[in-house]
Amino acid sequence: HLMKRYMRYLVPLAIFAILVAFLYRGLSLDPKRVPSPLVGKPMPEFSLPRLKDPEATLGDSDLKGKVSVLNIWATWCVSCRAEHEVLLQLARESTVDIYGLNYKDERAAAQQWLQQLGDPYVANAFDADGRAGIDWGVYGAPETFIMDKQGIVRHKHIVPLRVDEMYNTILPIFAELQATP
Repeated sequence: HLMKRYMRYLVPLAIFAILVAFLYRGLSLDPKRVPSPLVGKPMPEFSLPRLKDPEATLGDSDLKGKVSVLNIWATWCVSCRAEHEVLLQLARESTVDIYGLNYKDERAAAQQWLQQLGDPYVANAFDADGRAGIDWGVYGAPETFIMDKQGIVRHKHIVPLRVDEMYNTILPIFAELQATP
């Protein structure tokens, strides 16, 4: 009878301890380090109308043959506005080819955004319905991918890029990939 009494308290206590351990582990993870199943694999195939010229397309074949960056952005994304200055600086200070994927946005608003704030992109694909974003595994904007010359995704960065991350992470990865034949 005494054992039943202890079990009545020990089982819930054990379950509680396990839940606390999982919670502690979850809180210690870095949200910027969300793993991407695309890293190490070829970039998804896509072909979308360009933002500025809907008659022309931008697709995965345009990004192959050189190291490139694909930045997912939208005018409705507050964080994208914060990141935009860093992308402009990256475009000014480096030879990085930055392509954009305008995600679930309105074409006129996106064109106006680039006209007013500056355009760091070589070209932008217009993903009105977000289907290409799904293929890229986009959680939300902004997200930035780096591809090598063969079109293999080598890095994924979620959350807005900061200047220190541009210098300490993005540019070193870019330089390493540029040096690789």
